[in-house]
Amino acid sequence: MTAEPPESLVTEAVRSLEVRWIFPGQLQAAVAGWFGRFPARTESREDTYLLDPPLRGLSVKVRGDAALEVKAYRGSPGILEVAGRARGHLESWHKWSFPFSPACPGSGDPPGWTPVRKKRRISQFSPASGPVVALAAALGQQPRCQVELTEVHAGGQHWWTLGFEATGPADLLRSTLQATATLVFAHPLPGGVEPGHDHSRSYAQWLANSPAPAVTPTPEDRPPADALKRITPAPRPSLGGVPTQLQDAPQGHLGPAV
Repeated sequence: MTAEPPESLVTEAVRSLEVRWIFPGQLQAAVAGWFGRFPARTESREDTYLLDPPLRGLSVKVRGDAALEVKAYRGSPGILEVAGRARGHLESWHKWSFPFSPACPGSGDPPGWTPVRKKRRISQFSPASGPVVALAAALGQQPRCQVELTEVHAGGQHWWTLGFEATGPADLLRSTLQATATLVFAHPLPGGVEPGHDHSRSYAQWLANSPAPAVTPTPEDRPPADALKRITPAPRPSLGGVPTQLQDAPQGHLGPAV
């Protein structure tokens, strides 16, 4: 894998507040119908996650062969709770995206990278004009929350996930996410599904422990020491403030976010 040349690579980091639940098995039609109360767009893509070497406090993936995405965990402000309906770990993240194209399309994934196929249903919500409402499209830089219901296939297994991601002014992230969750969970999930602590985790944390654990290469199979340089979009000085912020990411916890 390789990144494209550095031509306006990075803008300001996107701040987000996120929570995600991941469940085993195929998505049931009743759950899809429950989510169908809101306008949603759909997309299918394959994301590829870097699991080996593990990067503490960071999540790295190639998003649909179009962007290299780096997320830095910035701590947790607590728990999201909708009484009797849902409870999960809130996670703060900063995210950067870099233009990307595979070095050799169709050549397969190099060691340490794990592919995840996704079919996503995505709804947007905003409290900009009063009580939070579902939108047909996002509203620029105004506070908003993206909610996704996604069918996932990884490691030969089927899973599904429900995730919330609030973006916008930092002081409005939690209230926006909480209001959106209250609206979405106004009707309980069908089939006795209860989003709780046990299923609240990030994609990277889930992949490292569940369907397709990373396999540590033997010395003869391990990529050369400069392998990661080939996915670095630009020398460190050309990224402005990004490297310094990434170095500030807390060590030892990846967090259960989106």
